[in-house]
Amino acid sequence: IFWGVFRGWSGSPGCATAPCSWGRPSAPSWPAGITQFFGDFLQIFLGFFGYFLGYFSGLVGDPGLRDCSLQLGPPLSPELAGRYYCRGDLGGYNQYSFSEHTTLEVMEEPVLEVPAELVAGAVAELRCRVPDSCPRQRPRLRWEGTEELPEVSESERREDAAGAGSVVARLRFRPRREDGGRRLGCQVTLPNSSLAFNAGVALDVQYEPQVLEVSGPSEALEGSQVDFGCQVLREEPGVASLPLHLAQVSPQDSGTYTCVAENRHGRHNRSLELHVAYAPRPPVLNGTLWVVAGDQVSLTCAAASHPAPIVTLARGRRVVAAAVYEPQVRLELPAAAPEDGGEYLCRAENQHGASSLAFNVTVEYPPVLLPESRCAPLGDGAARCVCAAAALPLPVLAFELPSLNLTVAEGHRDFALTAPGGGPGGPGGGPGEAVTAVLTLRGGLEPRLAVLCAARNGHGAARMQLRFHHPAHLGTPGHTWGVYLGYLGTPGGLEPWLAVLCAARNGHGAARMQLRFHHPGEAPGGTPGHTWGYLEDTWAHLGGVFGLPGHTWGHLGFVFGSPGHTWAHLGHSWGHLGAPGHTWGTEYHTWAHMGDVFGSPGHT
Repeated sequence: IFWGVFRGWSGSPGCATAPCSWGRPSAPSWPAGITQFFGDFLQIFLGFFGYFLGYFSGLVGDPGLRDCSLQLGPPLSPELAGRYYCRGDLGGYNQYSFSEHTTLEVMEEPVLEVPAELVAGAVAELRCRVPDSCPRQRPRLRWEGTEELPEVSESERREDAAGAGSVVARLRFRPRREDGGRRLGCQVTLPNSSLAFNAGVALDVQYEPQVLEVSGPSEALEGSQVDFGCQVLREEPGVASLPLHLAQVSPQDSGTYTCVAENRHGRHNRSLELHVAYAPRPPVLNGTLWVVAGDQVSLTCAAASHPAPIVTLARGRRVVAAAVYEPQVRLELPAAAPEDGGEYLCRAENQHGASSLAFNVTVEYPPVLLPESRCAPLGDGAARCVCAAAALPLPVLAFELPSLNLTVAEGHRDFALTAPGGGPGGPGGGPGEAVTAVLTLRGGLEPRLAVLCAARNGHGAARMQLRFHHPAHLGTPGHTWGVYLGYLGTPGGLEPWLAVLCAARNGHGAARMQLRFHHPGEAPGGTPGHTWGYLEDTWAHLGGVFGLPGHTWGHLGFVFGSPGHTWAHLGHSWGHLGAPGHTWGTEYHTWAHMGDVFGSPGHT
């Protein structure tokens, strides 16, 4: 006998059918002397808790076909639920009760089969199972509460298990996080009945946690405290808060702060940027600070801060480069000059403070002879010559006396070297250092004596003939000592010792050469009608002739003659030539130059 669980609806329309079958051996073995089998008269009884029902109208199976199926109801009351047994009876004491049994379940509502876990975003299937054991009472099923579910599909089919039939309705959908708590129901109705059976369930949708908000400042001042907050929505117990406290922030605390929430279904995060504001840090230099004149200079000055600083490079009160709201400033010099050397100040500032850095740029250059280089008489036939030069590195100074074939340098008894001084000695006010050498000439001055100032270092050399500065008068009456041209001698002729030098210099060095005199026709200099020179600032200019009174002697056709005649230059009066005390000229291209004295002692 095969048994199973059978179900039926409670109430007047409800009924249930219990499947049952039985069998017997086809050739039974009997004890000796017994040969008759009374199988045709077998009686089947169904018992309920020891009370046997026997034959009654509820037996729907044919015992002759070995079918002992039983139908209970309608109506079907809850007290009929329980276990049912089967007993075979051949009469008298020939009875047998089977230990196998079936169980009747009287249902008040459909059976809802819900997955153990509903996860947001994953397809879920709910089942509504109802018995279908009454041939004339086929149930009708309907789902409720599915109107707003996404991706909904419904299906229905009949299942048989151990002879007990049931109808299963399926509902497939993809739950969302917001579907948590939504109620879904299954309703069952029977034909010719107003009764309806309902079952419902509230959806428990599980989902990955969600970070709702990350709170906190986006900017904080260095040294202050900062508090962050993170609000997380999760399944249990709902919204949770996670705090983060920074007691004293520094620039290293700047960055992205992320709140992460995760469970077995996934993870979610939100971020917040924190910028720590601070005053500029001490500037940092990058580049070459020591160059040779003419080299390119490229250096940067950078300072870290937040917000970005204003960075300036200044030399004294003059700003030479600036960068606004940039981390660094650049100084570019295509060709460094000596005046570019010196002290610079890099300053970075923002609204939270400032910092600065002083540094020096050193430009090495060849010697430059300074204006104070000159000679001056001391009286009694002695003179004092000064040779001053600026250079980096410091130059070596010497005096050259070509007429004596003599060079006087450090170590000579008449040579004195002063200690170098910084700052104003350099050209253009640069950082070059000036060195001054002094030579004392003793024992009388020869008229043809020439003194040269020479300076040299590793980058070049410079040389210059020194001029003699006479505050009151000049040596022998009627003689000119000149400037840069040697001694011109007495008016009216060229002395054979006359030396004329051509000099040229720039920032890299100097050159000097003594000029030779060219006399057309080999005529002696000074004879009337002959050319007296071809360079500017000579007595004769552009082929003019020097000679007797009335002849052309000067410049652009002006006439020189007897005392009192006009000797002019470009329309300016040179005055009167002759009697002592008269003015000999004040304009340029004059015989007298930069305070030098021409003529008789004491006369201008």
